Amino acid sequence: MLDAAQVLAMAAVAGAWGVFAYTVRRWGPGRRRRSVRCPEKKRRARLVVEQREGDFGSLRVVDVDACSLLPEGPVTCGKECLEKF
Repeated sequence: MLDAAQVLAMAAVAGAWGVFAYTVRRWGPGRRRRSVRCPEKKRRARLVVEQREGDFGSLRVVDVDACSLLPEGPVTCGKECLEKF
């Protein structure tokens, strides 16, 4: 039978793993929404970007998947906005 200290320790470990998983999912690599000023159209644009781990502990944006200033479909501009990240 488990006593209260063991149950509390198991709950703390489960909570720590939950916080870790949430942190990686929220701020880790993958597709993320960003907002930048478009250097071509001089307006604010909402982007969906792909970010990957560049070096240990740091992320870098490698591609733009979608842009609110362009019609539906692939992003065909020069992607100068990548320099803003």
